[in-house]
Amino acid sequence: TGEKGSSKKVKLTSAKIRSWQTLSESSRQFLETVMDSVILSVLCQQSERKDDVQKHLNLLKDRVLRSFKTLKVPPGKLGNLKNVLSLQMAEKQILGTNEESLVQLQEEINEAERSAERIEETIQQLQYKIQVLKNQLEEDEKKAGKVFQENGSGALHLPELPKRSFQAPTLQEEILKIKNQKGLLKDMNTIQQSADLKNMLTLIEKTYEKVDFL
Repeated sequence: TGEKGSSKKVKLTSAKIRSWQTLSESSRQFLETVMDSVILSVLCQQSERKDDVQKHLNLLKDRVLRSFKTLKVPPGKLGNLKNVLSLQMAEKQILGTNEESLVQLQEEINEAERSAERIEETIQQLQYKIQVLKNQLEEDEKKAGKVFQENGSGALHLPELPKRSFQAPTLQEEILKIKNQKGLLKDMNTIQQSADLKNMLTLIEKTYEKVDFL
C-alpha cells in the first residue's frame, strides 16, 4: 500500500506540473516593473561606479525576463498577482518616485562638482595674485637696495662732499661784504614774500617728506 500511495503521489505531481502554464504578458510586465524599481533603489544608494552597477543589473534583468517567457507556474496560485493591474500601477508610482530621487541626487552631485571647480578656480586666482605681489615686492626691494645701500649699522652710504664745499665762504660772510646792506635786506624781504619762493619752499618740503617716507 505504501508503494501504491507513493506511486499515486508521483502521478498527481506529474499531472499538476503538466497543467502549469507560462506567465501571462501582464504578469511579466508587472515583474519587470518591480525589477526596475529595485534597480533604481540600488542606484540611489550607489555613490561610486554607478554606470557599471547599472549595466550589470540591466544584464541580469534581461536574463530573468527571458527566463520568464518559458517559466511555467501553477494556475490560480499567483498570490499577489491576482490584481496585477493595481499592483503594477503602485509599482509604477514607486518607480517614478525613485526616478525623481535619482535625478535630484544627480543634480546635487553635479552642483557639488561645479562648486568644487569654482572653489579650485578661485584658489588658483588667489595664488596667482599672491605670486604677482611677491614678485612686485622683490622688485621694489631690489630697486630700494640700489638707491639706499645700507651698511651693518644701518647708515646710508652717501657720497662724500668735496673739500671745497667746506672751504667756501658762508652766506653771512658774503652778505657782510656787500656795501648796500639795507637795499639787500629789502630785496631779500621782497623775494621771501613772492609766490614763486613760497611754491618752491612747498615743493622742497614735500620732497623732504617723500624722502623721510622712503
